[in-house]
Amino acid sequence: MTKPESKRSSVAAFSAPGKSATTEQDNNGSVDSGCPDQSSSSAGRAKMVKQSSKESLHRRNTETEVFDDGTNTFFWRAHTLTVLFILTCALVYVTLLEETPQDTAYNTKRGIVASILVFLCFGVTQAKDGPFTRPHPAYWRFWLCVTVVYELFLIFILFQTVHDGRQFMKYIDPNLGVPLPERDYGGNCLIYDPGNTTDPFHNIWDKMDGFVPAHFLGWYIKTLMIRDWWMCMIISVMFEFLEYSLEHQLPNFSECWWDHWIMDVLVCNGLGIYCGMKTLAWLSMKPYQWQGLWNIPTYKGKIKRIAFQFTPYSWVKFEWRPASNLRRWLAVLGIIFMFLLAELNTFYLKFVLWMPPEHYLVLLRLVFFVNVGGVAMREIYDFMDDPKFHKKLGQQAWLAAAITVTEFLIVVKYDPNTLMLPIPFFVMQCWFLGIFLILIWTVWRFFIRDITLRYKETRRRKQETPADWDHPLGNGSTAAPSGRSKLNGSSEMLRHRKS
Repeated sequence: MTKPESKRSSVAAFSAPGKSATTEQDNNGSVDSGCPDQSSSSAGRAKMVKQSSKESLHRRNTETEVFDDGTNTFFWRAHTLTVLFILTCALVYVTLLEETPQDTAYNTKRGIVASILVFLCFGVTQAKDGPFTRPHPAYWRFWLCVTVVYELFLIFILFQTVHDGRQFMKYIDPNLGVPLPERDYGGNCLIYDPGNTTDPFHNIWDKMDGFVPAHFLGWYIKTLMIRDWWMCMIISVMFEFLEYSLEHQLPNFSECWWDHWIMDVLVCNGLGIYCGMKTLAWLSMKPYQWQGLWNIPTYKGKIKRIAFQFTPYSWVKFEWRPASNLRRWLAVLGIIFMFLLAELNTFYLKFVLWMPPEHYLVLLRLVFFVNVGGVAMREIYDFMDDPKFHKKLGQQAWLAAAITVTEFLIVVKYDPNTLMLPIPFFVMQCWFLGIFLILIWTVWRFFIRDITLRYKETRRRKQETPADWDHPLGNGSTAAPSGRSKLNGSSEMLRHRKS
């Protein structure tokens, strides 16, 4: 049940260093002309080659080695003809043998569902594979097609009026399309309530609901997606600040201080991030040796092999390095922004489309992002870390970004009055201060500091160049100040050796 090892990553990993080494050898073996223009050009090329070699070496160090015996069984083959035959038989049955009901609404629903299923069958068998192959590439192709369907559904909702869009949800669930009841949030925030003699800690026990394990599991999965402790903690803390800032818009953002920082950040989110990091450490250390199921002699080994089918085929350790250059810094800021926007969309969509928090559509959306988010983050990381090989953003990452933006546009269209509620002045001051500090650090780190370092390096080279020219060589002569004189000197030495 193994898939043959993909050669693309290994070829890219080993060909780039070889090319870099050859280029470095050519640069080292070339004759120094002594001309400032040519020397600066050679130095620039050498710097680019050195940087490319560093990136290739860094990429290889973050990837694990994979050993695969190359077994290609029925499980891994593309069953395009089989799926086409089954689909044709189903359509023939519906056309010739099944009587079409006279209910227009029912036929409309059934036609839409059948169209989606046909598209999913096409996508699962014909769509391009993504970076993940376990448990099966068809599984990730299925979620890619679901992503397309969900984006089209959001576009349809976006082009409806507010009333029609909310009433359209009744076609999915007749219980939807009605305003949500008012609920009381916040309330008594005492950790120990002396007025309640029966249970003074009743406020804490009231918060122990189904959302506690949901928070833990959610941040455990997000850690597996992002694969970085700092980014996870920043997103976790930033979202709590967003809840503080927007509690005047959505009542369910109004929570007690200990619910924000103790229950959410430290207990639920922090424990989920910790367990996620431990899982990442195990995945980065485990050996990735794959053997065909029928090549394993023992039943215990076969069962273990089936269980490991649901683990990654290989592993790449994410090293975002946001401070290394401006491109990566802006990319990391964009990732954090999109994560926070997707989190906010969860609450705002429920509010504007009148969906209760416990509705199954809310859960399905979270399951959807769990399966889509991991692929999207891997594609974003590949696009950032290896732009020469991944020349364009991955398809799942592109769709995930489009979905996040479309969801936010639905919120803006359906309830602009809520979004336009004035933010408290002290909250705006805090956000302006934070944005200003980020801008100041960005300008200092990637502009002022780099310009200063370049100026110092140029000045140091100018001071060292005359000393190198006047420095005597091993034969007692001095270095030639020009490329022509050095070339002539080399020719005279060659004639002297021949004579």
